[in-house]
Amino acid sequence: MALIVQKFGGTSVKDRSRIFNVARIVMNTRNAGNDVVVVVSAQGDTTDDLIAKAAEITSDPSHREMDMLLATGEQISIALLTMALQELGVSAISLTGWQAGFNTDRAYSKARIKRLDTERVESELARNRVVVVAGFQGLNRSDDITTLGRGGSDTSAVALAAALHADRCQIFTDVEGVYTADPRKIPKATKLKEITFDEMLELASLGAQVLNNRSVELAKKYNVELEVISSINPVPGTIVKEEANVEGMLIKGVAKDNDVAVISIKNVPDVPGMSFKVFSLLAQKNINVDIILQSSGSEGNKDLSFTVPLGDAEAAVSALKGAASRFGGGEISVDKNSAKVSIVGAGMQSHSGVASTMFEALFNQNINIKMISTSEIKISVIIDEQDADKAVAAIHDAFIN
Repeated sequence: MALIVQKFGGTSVKDRSRIFNVARIVMNTRNAGNDVVVVVSAQGDTTDDLIAKAAEITSDPSHREMDMLLATGEQISIALLTMALQELGVSAISLTGWQAGFNTDRAYSKARIKRLDTERVESELARNRVVVVAGFQGLNRSDDITTLGRGGSDTSAVALAAALHADRCQIFTDVEGVYTADPRKIPKATKLKEITFDEMLELASLGAQVLNNRSVELAKKYNVELEVISSINPVPGTIVKEEANVEGMLIKGVAKDNDVAVISIKNVPDVPGMSFKVFSLLAQKNINVDIILQSSGSEGNKDLSFTVPLGDAEAAVSALKGAASRFGGGEISVDKNSAKVSIVGAGMQSHSGVASTMFEALFNQNINIKMISTSEIKISVIIDEQDADKAVAAIHDAFIN
């Protein structure tokens, strides 16, 4: 008997029909002789609706109260799915994140899992029950409800699979696997049979929404083999694992991320420690910085540009302006109309001319590059947001087709 962890996203449980579809998938897995733990997200647009309700009350809700509010979405899903399983004759029980043993740090709205006590889950499995767990949530040391941030249900599922030593972790979505680009935008996108953890981590971090990057980090750390599979169309999905062999594929995917703001500080004194002052200040505000560009200015100064998540742009600018004297009083500006387009593939480590091909594709579409970042298996560029879809199509044609 195998232990299978199955995760279903919000679209998979958005209404009665989809809930019973998920229940039948779980039932069939159970009837095949497996123990099953199910992790579920909030239904459809429930999270967005809850955020809108909060906005009706205040423009600046506390993160603690937002976690208290948003956690209710997953609790609705687990109760309804458990009722559907019971209606089909399957013994099942629903557990909130804290009942399932998720203990987190105190970072409301983007908490990290500190400890996972699976005693309750294992006890319910021993009673021959399917265990339906609310993803995305946990409890901190103050006994406050916390949420894990965007894509947190993926992280919950992988953490459970690792802690329970599950034989497989299946991530069910509304697409049939991992594609070379978003198949809803790029009709020629190709589904991958396999992809490595490193490649998937880069794609997830760069805007591909099929898997959350923190979940891939966990899967790589604990070597949890993932299967990305459709909850609608029962066909083989994509396996995410340590090593993958896809012959002839230089690039595994093209990703787009519109969640980007470019912040620039002009005329920063060109002296040792200045970059540390800038980025340590942002780190204190828990603001992640991605691409950094430093260029020579004039009269012993330099210009500094970097990207942050769009939602953190105002907080970053406010923090920097509040400490502008530390940076020589340089002019601080923000551009919220940019996007990041990236290519990812382990094959580029042993092939020359990859960057040239990417830049040529952008040149042919008259797309200007603002910033560039590279690693062994990825190249990212910052461009105007209005050019992002065109850029993805051009780059995909250049490499994949």
